[in-house]
Amino acid sequence: MKSCGSCSESAAHQHSTGMARRRPSVTLPSVVKHPAAVVVDYDPSWPQAFERVRAVVWPAVEETAIAIEHVGSTSVEGLAAKPIIDLDVVVANESNLPKAVAALTTLGYQHEGDLGVPGREAFVQPQGLPEHHLYVVVQGSQPHRDHVDFRNYLRANPATAARYATEKRRLAHLLASDRDAYVSGKAWLVREILASARAR
Repeated sequence: MKSCGSCSESAAHQHSTGMARRRPSVTLPSVVKHPAAVVVDYDPSWPQAFERVRAVVWPAVEETAIAIEHVGSTSVEGLAAKPIIDLDVVVANESNLPKAVAALTTLGYQHEGDLGVPGREAFVQPQGLPEHHLYVVVQGSQPHRDHVDFRNYLRANPATAARYATEKRRLAHLLASDRDAYVSGKAWLVREILASARAR
């Protein structure tokens, strides 16, 4: 199962206890398997990496999706992160999910199901693009709100972002051996940040 940090930290409190629900029956030879992740300093090239992925994905989903959003730690300027871009393809309602999934598979994405987070469909990327994790989410769903609220709060509160970065670095050694422990180790802070974001 993917670590929650890989699905953007804003869904950690949902994902840390979830189990994969659906698995594809065929493994595509062109998909990328990410190596063990590390937490690194913010890289100013991450927004450009997101735009590179978006430029490939949007033409395939523009008739189904309403937006593609950069989420997760790489979307917060100055925040240390795993160097893997997280992005959400946002659809208006659940009826659009099958069309979005079908469109993405034509680009070589491998559908992984919701991985225990209802309202958020996960994919493994094809080769030839910056490393990323792509999700299809329903507009206004819990995963979508988690991703956006978390990102926006950290962007507006650098001191909290720095605190979050410190906690990630403290736990980073777990990434090589136990990603679930990395996720669960910082889930308390993710919940606290989301609560603060929604208390305004």
